Amino acid sequence: RRLSRRPAVTLLDVFQLHARRRPHQPLLRFQDEIYTYEDMDRRSNRAAWALSRRLGLQSGRTVAVLLPNEPTYLWTWLALAKLGCPMACLNSNVRGRALRHALEAAQATLLLASPGERGTTGCSGDFGNTGGLWSP
Repeated sequence: RRLSRRPAVTLLDVFQLHARRRPHQPLLRFQDEIYTYEDMDRRSNRAAWALSRRLGLQSGRTVAVLLPNEPTYLWTWLALAKLGCPMACLNSNVRGRALRHALEAAQATLLLASPGERGTTGCSGDFGNTGGLWSP
């Protein structure tokens, strides 16, 4: 029913509703840390600001994300959704030709990766001092 609404209700809409109604309720437990809706909203806002202001990321640009399964992945996804950028989710366990194929298929203009992924992407671009950003 929600998808038939115009405009459709998205996961970002649902997240933002919960963040407004119950900001201090736990959303995510990761190892010994608990993240509330408010925590995730703040972190995703900071990430969205950095991506748009420092990198000039604009709505509609596809971003490939190569991050391990940790809280950073969630607030990165939320930040991209807030910016209106499609996210190509890349499996952080894939390497070599399979990863190169996934990157090419995504047609992303930017790759966000954890510093630990440096050198494993098989891309000709250079991460330089960005720690996890690559742009062709």
